[in-house]
Amino acid sequence: MKNKTSLKLDHDHHISLGSKLCQQLGLKPGDELLLDKQGDLLILQPKPQDIATYLAGLHYDVWQNINPQEYLNKERDEWRDSGI
Repeated sequence: MKNKTSLKLDHDHHISLGSKLCQQLGLKPGDELLLDKQGDLLILQPKPQDIATYLAGLHYDVWQNINPQEYLNKERDEWRDSGI
C-alpha cells in the first residue's frame, strides 16, 4: 500500500486527517467522506456530489450485448409467473 499515513483515534473515536492531506485531496471542513470496510481494510473517499453521475457506467462491460428493455420484461414475467 503506497503513501501510508498513521492516524490516531481520540477519546471520542474521531480521527484527524491533517491539513496537508486534506489540502492534497481538496477536502474542506464539512465535506462528507464514504467509508468502505473490506475485511480489516478501511477505505475513505470523498463523497461525490451526485451519486447517480458517480455511478454512471459502473459495470458497463457486464451489460454489453444486453437489451435493457428485454431484460426487464423477462424479469417482470418471471416475477408475475412466480406468484410473488
